[in-house]
Amino acid sequence: MAFTSGPSRWSDVWLTTAARGISSCGDFLAASALTLALQSAGAGGLAVSGLLLAATLPLVALAPLTGRLADRVDSRLLLVIAGLAQAGVCLALAYADDPVLVIALVAVLAAGLAVTQPVLAALVPAMVRAADLPRASALNQTAGTLGALAGPALAGVLVGEFGARLPLLVDAGSYLALVAAGLLIRTRRGGSRRADPAATGPGTATTGWRLRRDPLLVVMVGTLAAVIGAVGAINVIEVFFIRETLGSSTTVYGVVTGAWTLGIVLGGWLFARLARRLVDDGALLGAGLALLGGCCLAVLASAAVPSAALLVPIWLLGGVANGGDNVFNNLLLARRVPEASRGRAFAVFGAAVQGAGMAGFLVGGLLLELAEPRPLVAGCGVAGLLVVAAVAVPVRRAVRAERAAVARPDDRGPAVDRVAAAELATPTPSR
Repeated sequence: MAFTSGPSRWSDVWLTTAARGISSCGDFLAASALTLALQSAGAGGLAVSGLLLAATLPLVALAPLTGRLADRVDSRLLLVIAGLAQAGVCLALAYADDPVLVIALVAVLAAGLAVTQPVLAALVPAMVRAADLPRASALNQTAGTLGALAGPALAGVLVGEFGARLPLLVDAGSYLALVAAGLLIRTRRGGSRRADPAATGPGTATTGWRLRRDPLLVVMVGTLAAVIGAVGAINVIEVFFIRETLGSSTTVYGVVTGAWTLGIVLGGWLFARLARRLVDDGALLGAGLALLGGCCLAVLASAAVPSAALLVPIWLLGGVANGGDNVFNNLLLARRVPEASRGRAFAVFGAAVQGAGMAGFLVGGLLLELAEPRPLVAGCGVAGLLVVAAVAVPVRRAVRAERAAVARPDDRGPAVDRVAAAELATPTPSR
């Protein structure tokens, strides 16, 4: 694992935070505007799921390529080119009328996101000391979730007043924040830069990293993907549940969906403090599973509400659990993956999560043709809880195996090497 060997570069962290927040707001603004436009035009669940699939498929299909790009090409170059390309695509999207063209442009927009996501995710650990990573991760997550909070709410207001074109034009401008960040951030990865062997630590290979060689990360990614696949249909169902079953306006829809993302912000900061104290990776994995169970409980409870206003506190709590799990996952990846492969690791992780989400989108669209939204929301919550219960056994086994490997002083396997590297790479906190 490689963090900065000197003081944490908080100016770079703040630049990354601002870029992610602004671009994230634009992403959710565009997605919510297009979703509301489809629903208001009388489109069914299949149309909404098709749009969401177009926005997700490139993140999965391009992960092997974009992860390598993030590790091998200058991060500044990638951010500038991708940001300019996304701004141009979104500008074209604002004036596109043909549904087929809209879906195609959404897919191209997502291809740019498939590049920028691993680039930004891999840059953050390189900006800070190991001890500062939970705080930096919480800042970065806060920016993303505040953008996600503002995006749907802003879309609800703008679509109701001006239609879908203005939100898309605003989104086009938001991508210029990525260009500015690429030019201003001093920390850079890829290109001619290579991981510092001294910072990487003994026994930590900087080449040839494979997810399957780390059982704990395999279980973490598999668990999260399985839960998202089980409960992910809620992302398609929610607009029909809130707008039609509960009879709410587009503005209320934006506020209610924003409650979950506000919870993610709170959860990120709440659990960042705890993450700094959990030096045991197995404890992080187990705590993350418990938080995923909390997310599923919130979805199940939301099926019983008689009005949209009651969804707000329930989804707020679900978001808190979601935010904590995000912090734990990012910390596990940063701790256990060598710096030279970190872009690919975040791309693989993102692809697994997005792929599971795609399955949920497809299932949600199909189920809406067969049943009413309320029982489907309950079904999502139950399915998620059943998956959490099912994966508890492999999670427990992986944690025991990890702890046994660390406890054996004569074992020179990856687990022991990672612990040694962590101790050597973590500098003494400055006074």
